Formats: sequence, C-alpha cells, structure tokens
Amino acid sequence: MLGSASNLPRHIDRLAKQARRNRRRLVLVTGVFDVLHAEHLALLEKARLQGDVLVVGVESDWRVRQLKGEGRPRHDQTSRVAALEVQGVADGVFVLPEQFSQPQDHLRLVSQLRPDVLAVSEQSPFLDNKRQIMAKIGGRVEVVHRHNPAVSTTKLLDRQR
Repeated sequence: MLGSASNLPRHIDRLAKQARRNRRRLVLVTGVFDVLHAEHLALLEKARLQGDVLVVGVESDWRVRQLKGEGRPRHDQTSRVAALEVQGVADGVFVLPEQFSQPQDHLRLVSQLRPDVLAVSEQSPFLDNKRQIMAKIGGRVEVVHRHNPAVSTTKLLDRQR
C-alpha cells in the first residue's frame, strides 16, 4: 500500500519518518536480488554498517525483464522481498516503481525517502548521477562492496542450465 503523501509504501514511509524524527541515519540499497547469494548478503551487511536503519528497494519484475531479458526474474518481486525480509538484515524492504530507469526517477525516490546514505557496490551503474542526486538531498553515496566476478545471479543460473 502506498503512503498518502508519497509514492513510498506506507511501512517504508513510516520507517523513514521515524528514523528522521529519532535522528537515526537511514541507508538505502537497491537491486534485483533475484537468486539471493552470499555476495548480496555481504553487500547488505556492509550497507547496514553505514547507518542505523537499512531500507532495501527491490527492482520490479517488469524492470528486471528490461534489465536482464526474458526468463528473468527467476523469482517474482513478492518472493524476492520475502526472501530479504526473512534474512533479517534490513529494517524495511519494498518494491521499486516500475519506472525507475531515469535520474528523475531516482531523485523522486530519494527526495521522498531522504536517506543519508545510498550504499552501492563498485559495479553500480551511473555512480556520478547517483552522487549528484544524493548531494541534492544532503546525502552521500558509499561504495561498500567490491565486485566479485566469480559470483553473480546470472552465473548461478547459467550453471543450473
């Protein structure tokens, strides 16, 4: 369900407002998280260290198909959110808007959520754009995880074929 004053789900909107009210640092991580693996968990654990409250935005099924092609995601967005929630590493998990490919889409999200930190891996695309967007709201981008070329969801799925 969406919050009334924003396009954020209500539980995420409440979590963000509570974090700001209590002067707790809010950290945002976004990604596909299709087949959850150790590198995803390492990214999330390192992101958590950047602040007090960790929120994870999961790419929508439609967007994953645009990014990864037919046959993806392997797990639907509801299952991916549930898998992350079960891990207990994040304080809140939600599905990102389907239209989330342009800088203005990212700006809209961070303007509503107002994270102090956007935590990314070193392979995160459009880092300069993300830094500019976060600077507009007084936040910062932190590269928290090195890319491990040996592990990716695509490689894991290819091995299963």
